[in-house]
Amino acid sequence: MLNYLWFFLAALFEIAGCYAFWLWLRMGKSAWWVAPGLLSLTLFALLLTRVEAAYAGRAYAAYGGIYIVASLLWLGVVERTRPLASDWLGAALCVLGATVILLGPRFSQS
Repeated sequence: MLNYLWFFLAALFEIAGCYAFWLWLRMGKSAWWVAPGLLSLTLFALLLTRVEAAYAGRAYAAYGGIYIVASLLWLGVVERTRPLASDWLGAALCVLGATVILLGPRFSQS
């Protein structure tokens, strides 16, 4: 369960960091948004290393599902746009897939 917390925190920092660049490059905000964006992306990378996984690629693959949920929450909270039911269905499928990826090695060992 702790892995999901690390994934979720990492996702928030990754989205915030990328959103800072979005504000600058797509919304015409000040280039000063890059500074907190870079700090946020650095924290994202550090948090993602806290996940208990033998291989980085497997951790990143599992992280993808949690990132999708966090992105939809960001859409609703920060961008004030209500995610569609189909968004949540897709996110649930991705979290299920992330769980299979993350727990798979435990069931594959002989």
